[in-house]
Amino acid sequence: MRDLFIEKMYEMSKKPYQKLFKKGKAWDVEINHLIQFPNDSLGFHLGCFLLKYNFEIQPQLEDHDVIHVLTNTGISVIDEIGMQYYLYGNGKRSLYLLMVVITGTLFYPTRFLYFKHQYQRGKQAHEFYGLNFYNMLSIPLNHIQETFNIK
Repeated sequence: MRDLFIEKMYEMSKKPYQKLFKKGKAWDVEINHLIQFPNDSLGFHLGCFLLKYNFEIQPQLEDHDVIHVLTNTGISVIDEIGMQYYLYGNGKRSLYLLMVVITGTLFYPTRFLYFKHQYQRGKQAHEFYGLNFYNMLSIPLNHIQETFNIK
């Protein structure tokens, strides 16, 4: 029941978030283009991630899926909250992130040790959340992870 409520909150807030806070240009890329990148590249792994979960590219929200790939984070509600804790540890600050962290903590207090672990992982990584990932699609995934200490 909690998961369903959180998912509904996300769906209801996604469009306003895109319009109010995402000022960047949407990527001009299709999934079939991503999987044409070299097999070790960020672009290829992003394409595989999207295909694996039958996701579409969300205009102006492409970085979110890239961060899933870089941090090897799953897509469950708990994983999504954990990823926001990771980003918080990495230095990202936004109203949306804080809302997810606060509601996630309140709704899932028994998962706090997992969230804390994700926060610590984010602190250990070099700041990467603000990179221009579109320009990095051809770079090998493991090279990015090693450069930014993403474990």
